[in-house]
Amino acid sequence: MATIKIKTSLQTFEHQAARRRPAAGDIRCVRSPHTQRPAAASKPLRILLFTDAWSPQVNGVVRTWQTVVGALRTEGHLVRVVHPGAFLTFPCPTYPDIRLAPFPGAHVRKVALEFEPDAVHIATEGPIGLAARRLCLQRGWPFTTSFHTRFPEYLRARFPVPEELTYRALRWFHRPAARVLAPTETVRRELLVHGVSRAVTWSRGVDTELFHPGRRSTLGLAAPVHLYVGRLAVEKNVEAFLALDLPGSKVIAGDGPARAELERAHPEAHFLGALHGEELARVYASADVFVFPSRTDTFGLVLLEALASGVPVAAFPVAGPNDVLAGHPVGVLDQDLGAACARARLIPRADCRAYALRFRWRRCAEQLRDFLEPIPRAAVEAAALDPLPA
Repeated sequence: MATIKIKTSLQTFEHQAARRRPAAGDIRCVRSPHTQRPAAASKPLRILLFTDAWSPQVNGVVRTWQTVVGALRTEGHLVRVVHPGAFLTFPCPTYPDIRLAPFPGAHVRKVALEFEPDAVHIATEGPIGLAARRLCLQRGWPFTTSFHTRFPEYLRARFPVPEELTYRALRWFHRPAARVLAPTETVRRELLVHGVSRAVTWSRGVDTELFHPGRRSTLGLAAPVHLYVGRLAVEKNVEAFLALDLPGSKVIAGDGPARAELERAHPEAHFLGALHGEELARVYASADVFVFPSRTDTFGLVLLEALASGVPVAAFPVAGPNDVLAGHPVGVLDQDLGAACARARLIPRADCRAYALRFRWRRCAEQLRDFLEPIPRAAVEAAALDPLPA
């Protein structure tokens, strides 16, 4: 009788899942036609998130998850986050701002068994993500994962490591996942080519109240102002922006391991360091062009933040900008980045703002919820009764 009751509850959970599908062509909410599934139930869920990226790290992955977790909690879901702040950590080689948690297995197991989640999502492929993956496989819990960073390309930029070797590790990590969340349709297709199956598209949002054209000021700099916001690291290709012969001013908001070298090489540029909140929003709105020189980003939240601030984008025609701009005339994509900057300055700021208003964090949180894979209660209860060693 208990087995029948559990099975009926799970069927009800998935039966209530059907919700609206995205409009055709809406890159914010695209799923692969081969991975459609019912949305999660409307009842509040107990969601367990494992991530190696969290504050005080400053990057798009952290901003994405902190914002989405906040939106899920606002909707009434109970979200528990296991992140590096719960552990003693050591700096990541060549990137000391990122802290890694060694041997997190015991804490991961303790939290999971105490929390008794309805669903598990593993956000990163680091030590915490690996420990969570191991636990789920041991317990027979289904889980979802996400792909945020092109580690094969980033690793190759620092060390002579073949990309295929790193992609082989990524295939191994993501293979058991019920779904692998990719930030754009281009990245989803790339993952499929590299053998990462069950990939679906999960896009992003932007805070259109914080990032707003009304915050515009002069900054006291010569116009036009060309702005870059983001990490200062070799994979971001910031040198391609700073080497351009552009009128007006070049402004850099961000920090990272390459900052000292870039400042020495380009004393004419204005390095503001890492900015946050209203101060960052004011700098965005005060720019005339947002320059995005990266060729490896999977999405680029900064693109949406710039557009919400009424600032057109100049970028290379690569994944990330191609998907985010999606053919809309709010930016210029060109292999000649200087030419892209010149043409972008002619784009009406109002058009950029109007396009950014389409992207909402609440919808992204709803989409994540819909992609989660429910854990059968019998499996959760069995884990509580028969804990395995970490």
